[in-house]
Amino acid sequence: MIALIQIVLSIAIIVLILLQERSSGMSGLLGGEGIGFYQARRGAEKIIFYTTIVLVVALAIVAVYGLSAGIH
Repeated sequence: MIALIQIVLSIAIIVLILLQERSSGMSGLLGGEGIGFYQARRGAEKIIFYTTIVLVVALAIVAVYGLSAGIH
């Protein structure tokens, strides 16, 4: 059961990370984004960002619980 929870959380984290858009276009692809450039997160991007953090913390807790319970 713990392994299934870890798999589901991992897949959800991967999907959320892929949904986060850092830089688009050729300049971002070639590393041309400006140094020190900061863009505030708003709306759905902010929700995805915080949900990713919560799921990573949840995955860490489940992993530690699985180790302490002797479940491999």
